[in-house]
Amino acid sequence: MPLMRDSVMTFSELKQGMRVRIVGIHNDSPEARRLKEMGMTVGTTLNVVKVAPFGDPVEIDLRGYRLCLRKKETLGFDVEPVE
Repeated sequence: MPLMRDSVMTFSELKQGMRVRIVGIHNDSPEARRLKEMGMTVGTTLNVVKVAPFGDPVEIDLRGYRLCLRKKETLGFDVEPVE
């Protein structure tokens, strides 16, 4: 069953253990460009390893490595849950 478009969320909504796919990037800041260079592109699947107690930063696992990202760095990155 395909996921509905209303299942799109932002990085600030992620919870530990979630598996998501990047579905849109609406940010052209230097931080966002650097993240795209590091492999965070549309279609990339990632796992949420840890979320800090106040939600910032978030540790993710993608393409064989891990990143810790702050909410500010991921503004404009839309994701959807993957089953």
